[in-house]
Amino acid sequence: MKLNLALCQMAVTDNKEKNREKASAMIREAAGKGARMVVLPEMWNCPYSNDFFPSFAEEQGGVTYQFLSEEAKTNGIWLIGGSIPEREGGRVYNTSYSFDPEGKLIGRHRKVHLFDIDIAGGIRFMESDTLTAGDEVTLIETEFGKIGVAICFDVRFPELFRRMALEGAGLIVLPGAFNMTTGPAHWELTIRARALDNQVYVAACSPSRDTKGPYIAFGNSLVANPWGEVCGKTDAGESIVYASLDSTYVDAIREQLPLLKARRPEIY
Repeated sequence: MKLNLALCQMAVTDNKEKNREKASAMIREAAGKGARMVVLPEMWNCPYSNDFFPSFAEEQGGVTYQFLSEEAKTNGIWLIGGSIPEREGGRVYNTSYSFDPEGKLIGRHRKVHLFDIDIAGGIRFMESDTLTAGDEVTLIETEFGKIGVAICFDVRFPELFRRMALEGAGLIVLPGAFNMTTGPAHWELTIRARALDNQVYVAACSPSRDTKGPYIAFGNSLVANPWGEVCGKTDAGESIVYASLDSTYVDAIREQLPLLKARRPEIY
C-alpha cells in the first residue's frame, strides 16, 4: 500500500495562536496536494527553550490537542502532531499526539530520551531541567499498517527503533529539532542509519531555522527509505516535504536482505 506523506517544516514563534494559524495553513496546503498523513515538528507551538516549556504546557484535551483533532477531521488526514509541552500533575512532558481522519486520538508518545548534552565549544541544553521523560514505546495502528513515533533525541538510541521494527512498524515518524552543532554532523546520518538498520522508512520533521530565536534548529526535514536513501528533503527554510511511501518496498527489502529474521536475540 502507498502513503502520500507530508512534513511541515514550519517557523515557530512565541505566540501560540500564531503557531496554530501557521500549522493550520500548512496542514491544509499539504492535504490539498494529496497528503494522507501530515507531520508537524517538535515543539511547534512553543519556542524550544526551558524558559517556555512550563508556561506553554497544556493538559491532554487542551486547546492545542483540540486544534490537532479538528485539523485531522476537517482535512480527512492522519495527523502526527509533532510535539508540544504536555502537563500532567506537576510534571511537564515533551509529547506527540497522533489522530486519525475522524479526529480520534490513536497514540501519545512522550519523549523517552531527554536532550541533555554539553558539547565543548558547541551547545549545552538540559531538557531535564524542566521536562520529565516518558517510558513507553509508541506504535499506532493505521490503514497503512503499524507506524512508530519517536521524538528527536530518541533517534540516537538504536534499540528503540529496532523494537518498533520488530513489533511491525514499516514507518517511524520523528518530530525533531537538531541544532547547529549536532545537525550538520548527525541529523541525516542518524536518520538514514535507523532506516537502513531496521529496513523502515524514517520521516523526520524539524522546525525551520530561526537565527534570532532562543534555539536555532538545523531544519533539513527529510524522509529516508528502507535502503537508507533519502527520498524527500528540504533545506533550512519554511517548507513542506512530500514523499510517496510504499509498504511493498519495505517487504521487498526485508525479503532480499532478511536482517530482522536473522537476528540472534539469545546472544544479546
